[in-house]
Amino acid sequence: MKQHSFDLVVIGSGPGGYVAAIRAAQLGLSVACIERDRLGGVCLNWGCIPSKSLLKNAEYMNFLNHSSDFGFGIDKVNVDFPKVIARSRGVADKMSGGVNFLFKKNKIANIKGWGFIVSPTQIEVSDESGTTTDVVTCKNMIIATGARPRVIPGIEVDKEFILTSTEAMLQQKIPKTLIVMGAGAIGIEFAYFYQSFGTEVTVIEMLDRILPVEDADVSKELRKTFERDGMKIITDAKVLSAKKKGKGVEVVIEKKDGTKETLKSDLALNAIGVQGNIEDIGLEKVGVLVERGWIKIDKYCKTNVPGIYAIGDIAGAPWLAHKASAEGIVVAEYIAGHHTDGVDYNNIPGCTYCQPQVASVGLTEAKAKEAGFKIKVGKFPYTANGKAHGIGKTQGFVKLIFDEKYGELLGAHMIGPDVTEQIGELCLGRALGATGPTIFKTVHAHPTLSEAIMESAALAYDECVNL
Repeated sequence: MKQHSFDLVVIGSGPGGYVAAIRAAQLGLSVACIERDRLGGVCLNWGCIPSKSLLKNAEYMNFLNHSSDFGFGIDKVNVDFPKVIARSRGVADKMSGGVNFLFKKNKIANIKGWGFIVSPTQIEVSDESGTTTDVVTCKNMIIATGARPRVIPGIEVDKEFILTSTEAMLQQKIPKTLIVMGAGAIGIEFAYFYQSFGTEVTVIEMLDRILPVEDADVSKELRKTFERDGMKIITDAKVLSAKKKGKGVEVVIEKKDGTKETLKSDLALNAIGVQGNIEDIGLEKVGVLVERGWIKIDKYCKTNVPGIYAIGDIAGAPWLAHKASAEGIVVAEYIAGHHTDGVDYNNIPGCTYCQPQVASVGLTEAKAKEAGFKIKVGKFPYTANGKAHGIGKTQGFVKLIFDEKYGELLGAHMIGPDVTEQIGELCLGRALGATGPTIFKTVHAHPTLSEAIMESAALAYDECVNL
């Protein structure tokens, strides 16, 4: 059994854990990271990164299916689907290897195994057989064990016919039919991916619209686009059961009016949500407070136990990689004695990488009104944007919401081409206190998609000249 001692130990190497470890090492702390699987966690290996690889393939597939619009006569496209999947795995491997390189560069100890918190200053690490291999003593620790797909009673996930997101990105053949249970970002991205390759997709959502955390106008626009392309979307419907039936899947749903319907497909994807990996890591032993399945933290990510911090998915919504990374940096700097203002949870962007893409930050129109703001709203369509026409992607709009009194940018909601790349401008604007006039008085290059941001702000103030 090996004995170790460090200033900081991080349990989990996802986008929160590995970033926290690196930043802490940069600030002069001795750091170890305990990881049972591949460096990079779910995001780099089974989530954010490989899924974006797949979605790029889907974008190309859609282009090839409409290539005649651009003057190309491509009659038939042969799809090597295993190669599509293999490319995404190659991307994931490269990114995981990059984290390993950064750990070596910053002299971070990588301890393989399962971490169990014995006390606020000690962690035991065991191997697959349950044998303790290492005992690690530390001054501070960060819990970054992430989350996993949430499974509800009645949905019999067998990972062969009823899948989680992991199995959905490892399929070796294109299913003829697929039922996606849950219309959040994960469900919508996989629905778009498989539909692009010819699968007949049905999406089921318990709430009244797809992407329910987004602005209602965005949800409406995306649904219109998906249904136009042949996707079936059922909202206000609860999944009662999902189980293997013969060589396929049978899903029973209950609609808002109480009627039930049985749906059949080759495969089904459980994308209903996530739950924190809080079990068997010693939280109860040291008294870390958990509320509704998530570790409770303050703005510095401190738990109720001194010296123990929690970041990323295990600390609750929003379940986003960049939120986890931001928390990781805050904790590392806090532990190292540097000044930090904590995480600004009101300015974290959310992105969905289907086509058209969706990106947002801040308050929706409904939330702004609920909060008592009198607002100005600008909504500029990409049909009036020259660059959008040039690249053949005119779907969607930019919708900006401003406080009428002070001009503060309260929220930004975008659906359209490459909006996940454009949302950064609006996050920076909010961080710096940008107003409507400061946005539309700032000269934006022409022709660019980002002009739609400028035009949307101008529209809110009745100064738009291109609509």
